[in-house]
Amino acid sequence: MTYRVIEDLTENQISDLLDLYKNEFWSHKRTREKVIKMLAASDIIIGLIDEGDRLIAFTRVLTDFVYRATIYDVIVKPTHRKMGLGARLMDIVVNHPQLCSVEQFALYCLPEMIPFYERWGFTADLGEFRLMCRNHQSHPENISSGDELL
Repeated sequence: MTYRVIEDLTENQISDLLDLYKNEFWSHKRTREKVIKMLAASDIIIGLIDEGDRLIAFTRVLTDFVYRATIYDVIVKPTHRKMGLGARLMDIVVNHPQLCSVEQFALYCLPEMIPFYERWGFTADLGEFRLMCRNHQSHPENISSGDELL
């Protein structure tokens, strides 16, 4: 299979990305307006396109380029899965010249994807650390500053 690596998306490729997102439970509600805003705020964008310049695989990275980088949205078009494109995306990210000296990478994945990401040294064992999340719609209205804990 022939494909090219790109680091910026055309308008048509943004439409292709929206189509990819519509296939996944975790991203099917994303809108064009918000995806455009998301792309503008992403530090690294990696896309794989076919001979017709159609987007067939995608990922993005948010990073400070020194200490931390978080990989998001590793996604491959359903008709192009099991061809090594997800692995190619990950290889590009971990060997990217702007990311090669970053101390720690993080990502979110489903439990069944853990063996896939372990190939690049990812682990679910965070030792003493715990991942904490705050969802926009589910936070209490009146919370203390937390200064008493520090």
